[in-house]
Amino acid sequence: MASYLHISKASRLSGTTHQLSSSKSISNRALLLKALSGSQSVVNNLSDARDTQLMNRLIDSPDKIIDVMDAGTTMRFLTAFFAVTGKNKILTGTARMKERPIGILMEALRSLGATTDYIEKDGFPPIETKGFSKQKTDTLEIPGNVSSQYISALMMVAPLLPHGLTLHLTGKISSAPYIQMTASLMEQFGVKCKINLDSKTIQVPAAKYRPAQIVVEADWSAISYWYGFTALADEANITLPNVSEKSLQGDRVIADIMEWLGVQSTFANNTLVLTKKNHFDKITWNFKDCPDLAQTVLPVCAAKGISGEFTGLESLRIKETDRIAALQNELAKIGATLTEPQAGNWILTPGKITVLPITIETYHDHRMAMGLAPWATQTELRIEAPEVVNKSYPGFWEDMKTVGFEIR
Repeated sequence: MASYLHISKASRLSGTTHQLSSSKSISNRALLLKALSGSQSVVNNLSDARDTQLMNRLIDSPDKIIDVMDAGTTMRFLTAFFAVTGKNKILTGTARMKERPIGILMEALRSLGATTDYIEKDGFPPIETKGFSKQKTDTLEIPGNVSSQYISALMMVAPLLPHGLTLHLTGKISSAPYIQMTASLMEQFGVKCKINLDSKTIQVPAAKYRPAQIVVEADWSAISYWYGFTALADEANITLPNVSEKSLQGDRVIADIMEWLGVQSTFANNTLVLTKKNHFDKITWNFKDCPDLAQTVLPVCAAKGISGEFTGLESLRIKETDRIAALQNELAKIGATLTEPQAGNWILTPGKITVLPITIETYHDHRMAMGLAPWATQTELRIEAPEVVNKSYPGFWEDMKTVGFEIR
């Protein structure tokens, strides 16, 4: 693929997506649970996202050096998996991956009885798992406001521990729907957790996973971009097949957010149809349970003239890029600003898209490319490094063509 794409403006959109990815979050959890259940399980409709294909390839790899590239979920899940199953592995990744903290998970695994080492810088990959002696504790404290992937990783390996595990979450709990998703999938593999978000405890018994058959639903993070296109187009009628209305995924909340921004959701026979409706002039939203949606919602508000007050964006600093800084840079191209007058409270002041072509930098981040692509409803875009979408939604640019865009 070329190092950039030109997307011609298209303000009237109609069509059906054919390459919508299956859920990366469900797929990656299901692959780990499949491995933990003895690998007789079957995972149907596995995501074609690069992160998931990487996880699928690496989880049974005989190699000592495991290169997860830029896949944060894969790094965290495999670290816990290799540590608790006693495998000697070195996990490494891209330069950006080596800047993403993993210390909280490493300390938790050491407390449980794993032997792990940092190879370069304490608190960050690359790391080495060297074995598991015996369980040293059945209780851990872990911050609730860090990546929920740490918590999910510990939950999924906990049944292998002779005494099970009780997690006490401290502080605010972020991304709670992802914790619930993990518990729901674990139950399908025969292990039932007790989650009490009021007392901030998760109890996982010592148990044996049983084989299961899983069908992975469409990815609501990927679906969210089509809400962005619908909100910003002059006219839109976009059909998305194989979408679960009663989804395990926290990003299902995009349907509620986009009610504010002018998108009507109609579900029928596992199909979602998006059309336009009236919108509000201002939105207030807490993204603590769905931080990945910020890169969909904020560009829509900025271009549509909708002011916003937002919280729950803290984790965006440690993603594929510093997503706060990246958003501030790109939104400024249309005169919009994202400021933090008080710690944790963000104000979006919208801008206005001119008729001039806009060049979008992607920062090695798939969500920057797809979250800002809906601006092509209002002007010609030039997207740099468009191949970043392979991380989660390889067919994204082809699906844009099916609804009316010309891409070259």
